[in-house]
This record gives sequence, C-alpha cells and structure tokens, in this order.
Amino acid sequence: MNKTLLLIIIDFLFLNLIALTQWEKLEVSRPPAQVGPNVAAEPGEGPGPVESDLVAAMRQSLTDEQTTRDTLAQQLTKTKTALAEREDNLGELQAERRRLSTILEDTQEMAQQLRVSATEASRDAAMTKAQLEQLRRELEAKNAEAERQREALARLEQEQRAAQEKIQGLAVAVRVAEQEKLLLRETADTFRQQAEAERQERVQVQATTVQLAQGVGELAEKSGELTREIRDNRPINANTLFGEFLENRVETRLRAFRRTFLGPITREREARTILVTDGDQTYALMHIADTPFSVRENGADWETFTAGFSGRNGVSHRVERMDFLSLDPRIAALPVSAAAVPTIGLKVYQTALDPFKFPEAVLISGGGAGYGEVAFKLDASQPGYVRVDNRLMKRLFGDFSPSRGDLVFSKTGELLGIMVNNDYCALVTNFLPSHTLPTGDELTDRPTGAVLDALVARYRALPLKLQ
Repeated sequence: MNKTLLLIIIDFLFLNLIALTQWEKLEVSRPPAQVGPNVAAEPGEGPGPVESDLVAAMRQSLTDEQTTRDTLAQQLTKTKTALAEREDNLGELQAERRRLSTILEDTQEMAQQLRVSATEASRDAAMTKAQLEQLRRELEAKNAEAERQREALARLEQEQRAAQEKIQGLAVAVRVAEQEKLLLRETADTFRQQAEAERQERVQVQATTVQLAQGVGELAEKSGELTREIRDNRPINANTLFGEFLENRVETRLRAFRRTFLGPITREREARTILVTDGDQTYALMHIADTPFSVRENGADWETFTAGFSGRNGVSHRVERMDFLSLDPRIAALPVSAAAVPTIGLKVYQTALDPFKFPEAVLISGGGAGYGEVAFKLDASQPGYVRVDNRLMKRLFGDFSPSRGDLVFSKTGELLGIMVNNDYCALVTNFLPSHTLPTGDELTDRPTGAVLDALVARYRALPLKLQ
C-alpha cells in the first residue's frame, strides 16, 4: 500500500480519537488540605489561583485543540476529497488497466492469429511456388511438344505440297502427252492430206504436160494456168517481200495486271506482225515473248488481260481471247473476226502450201527492224520444224542473226513459220489451238494460272534443241 495513504489514514484515526475524548468530565483528584482546622468557606470567595491557572490553561488548551480540530477537520475534508478523487482516479486507472488488458489480450490473440496466418501463408506460398514451378516446367514441356508438332505438321504439309505438285506435274505431263499424241495424229493426217494434194497436183501437172504436148491449141488454152504456175514457181525478191510486209503489218498491244504481296504487277507488250489465214480463220501471229507471259516462269492468275491490234488507219480492234497453237506452245495467235478483216484494209497472208519448194526463205526480224535471206534444212527428228542457218546474214539489209519471234516467209510470199528460238522455225500449217486465254478486265472467276502452267509443262517437255 502507498505510504502516503497509510499516514493519512493514521492521522485520520488519531484525530477521531482526540475528538471523541470528553475533556470536560475529567476530574482532578487532589487530597484534602490538612493545613489547619477546617474553616468554612465564606460566600463570595472563588477558587484559588492555582485552580484558575489550571482552568485557564485547560481552556486555552481546549481552544487550541478546537482550533487544531477544526484545522484537522478541514484537512480531513480535503483529505477525504483528495482520497475520493484518488479513488475515482484509481477506479478509472483500474478500468483503463482492464481495458488495456483486454486490448492487450485481443492484440496478443490477433498477433497469434496473424502468426498462424503468416505461417499458413508461408506454407501456402511455398506450395504455390512449387506448383508454379511445376506448372512452368509442364508449360515448357507442352510448348516444346507443340513446337515439335508444328515442325512435324510443317514437314507433312511441305511433303503433301510436294506430292501434290508432283501429281499435278504428272497429270499435266499425261495431258500434254495425250495432246501431243493427238497433235501428232492430226499432223500426220495433215501431211497425208498435203501429200495427197501434192500427188493430185503432180497428176494435174502431168495431165497439163500431156495436153501441152498434144497441140498448140490446147497450149493456148492452158496458157493462163501455165502463167500462174510459172508465177508460183518464180521466187519473189526479198526487197519486194519486205516492202509488202511494211505496208501490211499490224501493231498489237497486250496488257496484263495482277496483285501480289509485294505490290501490283503490270506488264505491257507491243509488237508488229501480220494477219495470216488458213483459208477459214484469220489471226494476228506472234511469239509468246511478245506477250506479257512466259514459258520460263510458273503460271499466275492474272486479274486483267486485254489484247488488241490496229492497222494503218489507226482503228483499234479488241479481241476476246488469245490462242496458243498446238504446233508449239510459244506460238500465240489473236483471232480476227471475218467482219473486221475488210475494215482493216491490209493484206492477209496465206500459209505456205509447199513450204519446201525453195531451199531459202526470207526472214524479217523485229517486226520490220531488218530482213534477209536464210537457208533452212529439214530435221527428220522434228517434222514440224526446220533448222535455219543462224550465221550472220549480210544479204540485202544489215548484219543480224535469226532470233525468236522473227517471221519466216517462203519465196512465193506465203508465211512459212515463226522462229521459236535462234535455230528452229516452227512451220505454221494450221491454227489448231491447244490452250486459250480469255481477255477482260475481270478474270478472277476465270483463273489463268492453270493454262500458263500447262504451256510451261509443254515447253519443258520439248527436246532441248527446240527450247
């Protein structure tokens, strides 16, 4: 217990003891005075001096005590008040202590819970980290497996594309072989027909000779036929043929367009050629090098392809298609309608009925850039072609060598053929098409890639000396 509080309590008890004491009842016991005889007291006489002093002292003491008691009472009141305040403070302190104890207990409990939670969280975090590491390893394994599967799929797709391309190439080769077989059969039939026609012509010549021998009269009657025959058998001067070519050539214009991932591609080609007929249909003849296409690249689907030509009068004529002849995949022909031929006003050349009548021919290069006489020879291994002497020509007009796209005329003024390379000339005996390309401003629904691929396959199937 607090010492100050103990002293206050002791003082309080002492003061109570003093206050409860009856000082007035205290009697002083004195023995009777034995000095002399008893003398009766007389009225009016008071106590003695000693008693008066004692009473005064007692009174003064009581007064002092009363004052002290009053002072102590006041101090006691103050002490009680202070004690009450201290008790109140003590109660408040105890209440605050209890509250703080409760808060401390709650805090300790919460701290314990937090420690437990932290322990569990650490354990869960460790487990989660292990699980994440496991998931990461599984994900890496799955990614590696997916990458292997993608590579395997890419290899399979590449092998599939290669197999498809091989199958397509074989299919194209089969079709080309079938078409070539058909063309050879048709060419053989044509040659047989030409041989029969020549035989008939020889028979007619022999008959004419017999008739000439029979008499002058019949000779006069046949003089016109002899004149024509002599004209047919008389070679035409190369200068004349070249001048006639310059007067009757047409200008062709071809344009193709398509889009690629690298950007749009536009190809435009112009060439100068002639109109040729087989007696039925008229065509403007050219080499594939004079077109936007090529047999040295894979075919593509062109979105736009337009073709046309114009004559001396400058009137343009647009064609609806372009044919590639069965004679050779490099020979292209633009068909001309029968109604348009008279409006053009140019000579239409005939194909040579007897291309081997003369051992030499007239070659016109570059659409009129040069010309000259060339010798040609038959090639038994290639019946549809003749081999042209490609040495430098110095006759008539400049020095140049035959090149692809040059036109070759017989000495009779008929078209013999067209140069497919620097050595060989393809004989143009008919205009039977093997493939056809449509023209128009919108060809997305009519793909051109397959036709061009077929031409490329035909070209690659040719002997090397004809390529």
